[in-house]
Amino acid sequence: MYAIVDIAGQQFKVEAGSKIFVNRLAAKKDETVEFDKVLLIENEGAVKVGAPYVKGAVVKATVLADDIKAKKVLVFKKIRRKGFQKLNGHRQKLTWIRVDAIA
Repeated sequence: MYAIVDIAGQQFKVEAGSKIFVNRLAAKKDETVEFDKVLLIENEGAVKVGAPYVKGAVVKATVLADDIKAKKVLVFKKIRRKGFQKLNGHRQKLTWIRVDAIA
């Protein structure tokens, strides 16, 4: 059984027991969060597709860590023949969650 769920503006394919990194959520460590924006549920070959969301479907998850940083992304800007170069770095903050149940 799996579901496609909208979490913080991104879509993720989740199964019970899977661990994923999502954009920063306003939840602390060991809190339980529920996501009701479920786009699709597949259960042993039976597929339910929402329009836009499946009614009554909820994905429950536990926050494992609430302040993790992603890998650094380097942004390099250059204007040729002008001597302009600029290098910026950015590390996105993430939340690590474990999916407990799809109901």
